[in-house]
Amino acid sequence: MQDLKDAAKRKMSFGATLKAILWAFFGVRKKSGYEQDTAQLNPVYLIIAGLIVAVVFIVTLLLIVKSVVAN
Repeated sequence: MQDLKDAAKRKMSFGATLKAILWAFFGVRKKSGYEQDTAQLNPVYLIIAGLIVAVVFIVTLLLIVKSVVAN
């Protein structure tokens, strides 16, 4: 339980966490950048940012499909 509390106190801001999530979705990341991110990512921010990016990704795909099928 203490590990979870310590992880939630990590330094990385929400913006930096969002940037790390976007790099992960893109699929390109240096090993050193990945290791730095994993050491500093706040798990609460990570979950929130992951959900936001996933919803935006799904909505974008649906809009693209809808525009292609409508024409």
